[in-house]
Amino acid sequence: MPKKKKPAAKAKPVPKRWRLYVLLCKDGTLYCGITNDLPRRIAQHNAGKGARYTRGRGPVKVLRTWPQRNKSAALKAEFAFKRLSRRAKDAFLAA
Repeated sequence: MPKKKKPAAKAKPVPKRWRLYVLLCKDGTLYCGITNDLPRRIAQHNAGKGARYTRGRGPVKVLRTWPQRNKSAALKAEFAFKRLSRRAKDAFLAA
């Protein structure tokens, strides 16, 4: 009697890395957020379906992104960035 073959193991999807990102809105203001799918998130912001802050301030331009170890690290980095003054944020982005 033939042996039953085991089903092929499904490949686990590669987890996307969390990123901290900073956007420049069309009115010159900055927006900072986190995501694990940057292209999708930018499309949401530009479609007016992202954060309430960016609605009506689009289109947005990505100024800079930074990879983070995990969601917790990304949230902490976002909190720290948002506490900076605008001058400090500009200096940080220029570095």
